[in-house]
Amino acid sequence: MSMPEANNTIVTFQANDITRPACRCVLKGPMDIRPLTARYAVSPQIDPEDVPAIAAAGFTTLINNRPCSEIPPSHQADVMAQAAEAAGLKYVVLPIVHSSLGPDLAKAQAEACDASDGPVFAYCASGTRCTIVWAMAQAMGETMGQKVCETGTPDADIIVNAASAQGYDLTAMHGQLQALANAQS
Repeated sequence: MSMPEANNTIVTFQANDITRPACRCVLKGPMDIRPLTARYAVSPQIDPEDVPAIAAAGFTTLINNRPCSEIPPSHQADVMAQAAEAAGLKYVVLPIVHSSLGPDLAKAQAEACDASDGPVFAYCASGTRCTIVWAMAQAMGETMGQKVCETGTPDADIIVNAASAQGYDLTAMHGQLQALANAQS
């Protein structure tokens, strides 16, 4: 891999616990990559020009959770698909709107992650929806490449804390996540 340009920032996350898995990301400009596990990271909206840096950072699958109705033509799914293809990334479109946010979508996101041959990068407007579907899938016992609950038993406290460590407050979902986790036992 070539050296990053001078205006890029290299960020290394230390593997001191599951909420901060080891991950080296090359960030161009204002990209904000937040790893929830070593195999799943989320971000606010990215630009098509960011996609090569995402691939260079080692991600192999790009999941777009942003509905096209929210974004300008320059960031629509077809434009992002072309950028992903050019960078050698698998590209998955799973738009999240409030009416679709539920267990079925969490399972679809988990299936896309499990089908990936490497780390997954998911984005939406702020990264929150990507984090919510990750949390729901974790509570449902889906691996999404890596379970955050080391015991294998879903635990809402661990899931909420992992999201919080990356700046996403899911405390209002604790009860729902625990109910999903309890349904797995």
